[in-house]
Amino acid sequence: MKQQRFAERFWTKDPTLWKQDEAVGRAIRNRLGWLDVVETMQSDCPALLAFAADARQAGFTDALLLGMGGSSLCAEVLRRSFPVAPGFLRLHVLDSTDPDAVRRAEAKLPLETTLFLVSTKSGTTTETLCFFRYFYEQVSKRKGDRAGENFLAITDPGGPLVSLAAEKKFRRTYLNPPDVGGRFSVLSYFGLVPAVLMGVDIRQLLARAARFLPQNGAASATEENPAIQLGAILGELALQGRDKVTFFLSPPIASFGCWVEQLVAESTGKEGKGLLPIEGEPLGRPDSYGPDRVFAHLQLNSAADTQLVRLGKALEKAGHPVLRIGLQDRLDLGTEFFRWEIATAVAGSILEVNPFDEPNVKESKDNTERLLRKLESQGKLDESSPLCRESGIALYGDAGMIAAPRAAPKASPKRTTASAKPAGQVQELLRAHFGQAAHFAQAAHFGQAKKGGYVAFLAYLTPSPAREKWFQQIRTRLRAALGTATTVGYGPRYLHSTGQFHKGGPPTGVFVEITARKKEDRAIPGCPYTFGTLQRAQALGDLEALRSKNRSILRLDLEGSPEAGLRRLAEWIEAAFRRRPAAAKKMKA
Repeated sequence: MKQQRFAERFWTKDPTLWKQDEAVGRAIRNRLGWLDVVETMQSDCPALLAFAADARQAGFTDALLLGMGGSSLCAEVLRRSFPVAPGFLRLHVLDSTDPDAVRRAEAKLPLETTLFLVSTKSGTTTETLCFFRYFYEQVSKRKGDRAGENFLAITDPGGPLVSLAAEKKFRRTYLNPPDVGGRFSVLSYFGLVPAVLMGVDIRQLLARAARFLPQNGAASATEENPAIQLGAILGELALQGRDKVTFFLSPPIASFGCWVEQLVAESTGKEGKGLLPIEGEPLGRPDSYGPDRVFAHLQLNSAADTQLVRLGKALEKAGHPVLRIGLQDRLDLGTEFFRWEIATAVAGSILEVNPFDEPNVKESKDNTERLLRKLESQGKLDESSPLCRESGIALYGDAGMIAAPRAAPKASPKRTTASAKPAGQVQELLRAHFGQAAHFAQAAHFGQAKKGGYVAFLAYLTPSPAREKWFQQIRTRLRAALGTATTVGYGPRYLHSTGQFHKGGPPTGVFVEITARKKEDRAIPGCPYTFGTLQRAQALGDLEALRSKNRSILRLDLEGSPEAGLRRLAEWIEAAFRRRPAAAKKMKA
């Protein structure tokens, strides 16, 4: 890297570090403003602090950020990592079109004293604008033509949200630097406005990030910068097949995982390459993991990470690379935000991909819009019929999946008992989908969860501890049985995150999309569809996009309680793989 003057070229925003094409280079240069946004924001701290004081004086008690992807995940990390300072606003985040999520947000907020942060870089993000329409109408019922006082916008200059904010008389509009991309925007207004409202010390947050800036300009930049070194390590390990970055995080900063997941996956997952972040996966023994893993342990010094430290040592002893990063306190998240932005960009250079575009994200959006237009003309969404239905779960997939299985070997008399029950069709199809039911005739219709691949659950549900518990059980069982990494993404959030990796990264994923029937829906003012319909269209749109990329995917529709459906799914997967305890060891050639 020294011979290429990598560090100097990096800080002078040389696009040829990533692509040689001149037109692509111009687009890259227009997405590198995050490299100096720390200094820009440091000079704006007094104005941000003054605005936070004004908001408190105006009587606001809560703030609800309405956003998606890069516009919301940074606020989610701050909300879950930092306590609200005395007298400051309680921060909430809405980034789900699930009507249950909208209903819960509305129910717990005092709307008249809530400040709504309408956060979208483009000003056209469908989900964010739907959230705005809904809550603007609710506030208008209470405050009439003064409703705009409860809203502020964070967006790029010249976008449609700027004029909308002026029309509705928003309290404030923050114009973000337009050359800062969404997932690289955490240290810009998108992250700092919600941070300052809840009383986070933004001066210190930015000062911690500034540690990685060259001290005397780009000419003095060196490759010894720890952030650049981290990116080089990740990129080189990926070229050696270790392309699953598995995060172990101290519990107080565990939410950092959802932010870094988007940053790494959406930036590198393209051209059939990429680093797949694995966050939230239950801990396992060293022999639970294959040779496709690299581990990153972010440890908060005040947290007792005894188990994680022990696991890290055991992983190293087993030959796995383990990266350890210590945080003095929560404000060191500023350091980590910038470290991982730099590292991700460097890893992209080594992988020879453009980390600053998202070419496959638009496919799912286009499909969703087409389905919604069809809904307007036909009055319903275009859905296929389920292949089978069992215990309140309907399974949708390629019709070729339902084929007569080859004759299976007869069970030995020893195994035939009065209590033995044949596996249900859904259970068998799940086994086949994961590549573990060889007696099915139409093997080409099924996925193959193989060494070096991953299993992704795409859940169009509102996250909750109960639901997370069942996903943890499912992930643990599949890792043990198949030897593969597992991920869980909540829709539509993941569409703006790992969705790019799913379609643009290595074709090694096996996907299970999970949808649910909504008992209680919410209308969207000014739209011919509800939140529930929008969410279902997003699920179906991504299903189409994944199939168009020949990704192996089936959909499970939970027709009753989501908790009951996930429990049943966990039971089926447990039963399907109960007799394959050695599968993971066989995978580790």
